[in-house]
Amino acid sequence: MSFETNKFRVVKKKRLEKSQFNVECNIETNVEIDKILSVCHTAQAENAEILNGVVNYSGSLDICLLYCTVDGEIGTINSSCPFTSKFEDSDIAVGDKVGIQVEVEDYSIDSVTSSNIKINCTVCQFGVLICEREVQNIKSDDENMCTREDEMLVNTLVGQAQEVFTVESEVSIKEPIKKVLLCDSHVSVKSTESGVNFVSVSGEVVTRILYLTEKDRFESSYVTENFKEEVELEGVNREAVSEATACIKRSAVKCEVSEAEKGVDIKITVPVEVKVTSYLEKSEVIIKDIYSTENELEVSTESFEMTKQLQGDYFEAKIDGTLTLEDDKPRVDKIMFVGGSNLAITNSYIKNGEIFVEGVSKTNVVYLNDETNSLHSVVIEVPFVVSDKSGATCDNAQIESVFAVLYDVDVVVKKGREFYFDAKLKINVNYDCDEVEAVISNINLASEYPERDCAIELIFASAGQSSWDLAKSVKVREETIMLQNPELAFPLEKDENVIVYYQKRN
Repeated sequence: MSFETNKFRVVKKKRLEKSQFNVECNIETNVEIDKILSVCHTAQAENAEILNGVVNYSGSLDICLLYCTVDGEIGTINSSCPFTSKFEDSDIAVGDKVGIQVEVEDYSIDSVTSSNIKINCTVCQFGVLICEREVQNIKSDDENMCTREDEMLVNTLVGQAQEVFTVESEVSIKEPIKKVLLCDSHVSVKSTESGVNFVSVSGEVVTRILYLTEKDRFESSYVTENFKEEVELEGVNREAVSEATACIKRSAVKCEVSEAEKGVDIKITVPVEVKVTSYLEKSEVIIKDIYSTENELEVSTESFEMTKQLQGDYFEAKIDGTLTLEDDKPRVDKIMFVGGSNLAITNSYIKNGEIFVEGVSKTNVVYLNDETNSLHSVVIEVPFVVSDKSGATCDNAQIESVFAVLYDVDVVVKKGREFYFDAKLKINVNYDCDEVEAVISNINLASEYPERDCAIELIFASAGQSSWDLAKSVKVREETIMLQNPELAFPLEKDENVIVYYQKRN
């Protein structure tokens, strides 16, 4: 009597523990800076090395500074600060894959000199570990073994792929300008669609341009450019569920200004990196039930966890808030411009079929005080909660990741001390769902059944019993029950007497 051991693979996700670390950025400068007016930042993970028990990765923190010199000139510094960090977990194994998110939670300007600006950033890291694990499955073709097979849908990982492409935008300004002070681009993923050996990713790049006109007015403009990119990934088909994340390397964004007939044309080239991960449900044949016609069996089952990827959601929302200046701050006589905006997601959850996203928006506002004829800046911090109908179809669906982009920021002031803020959000949410299944993983032969002391047996069967249930109870093949009782239909509609004729063993 022989058993064959087969194995199949399933995908299981695990959340990586959220933690913080510090990144010190030393930014070179060659001008005499009077004050820093605005700090805009973004962080991203880049290269990851996965070892047993640890994920080591590197990343970069891009910072855009708006400053005022001692001579009253407004300028910009863009800098990229590299960093390294890691996740430690006993479940991490070579061959696993990761999705890492990093956000700057807070920063402090430690020092400003004529040659260096030192900024200390508190960075938060979190993410998901994507594991493939083998499940042992038993099969048998022995004639004395009676097996009842079934098909089980298991969740598998197709793979990951990434691609870098550029998105170009153009803006025409109908008046001459002195310089572009800020070119801040963000990317959002709106949808993914699986094809044959590729994943189509649709989204948009939103860029805010802050510039100074020749009449010394600060103006800003938003431009949105849609994209649809196909990322090649072997093994994907139209039944696969894919998720995509996208990021922009801010330090590589190009902003070119050229003279036009009535003003200037601005061309913005934004490098976008898209990473896709695809999952597929596959059918595996398993033994649902088993017994022997000759021996008692010791059957062991193994439960296992796997993760099902769900289609994500994309929605837009509005946020608003107010800020009253403290009494010791100079009053606002004129808002000069809105500087950089920073956004952090603090919590997300599903409740009553809705997705809720909580976070904090921080926007730098630069204003003029007439009394001292000086520029000042203030940070408007707006906590928010936005919601939308969730498309998650699983009862125990969980949120894997949330990405948000802030745009159309507007700030007004009243009575010289009260700021009113409103903006819009583009939000992309990815969901998944954990499932638990079990398979027969091991079978041992125990004692042989004793010789039967009769050739015929009358079985009292109950309504609802199947031919398999009866056959298993008396340890004969299912077809024996059906052939010897052709007048019965299974499952039984009422209580019946079932006759079994036993054959003598050889």
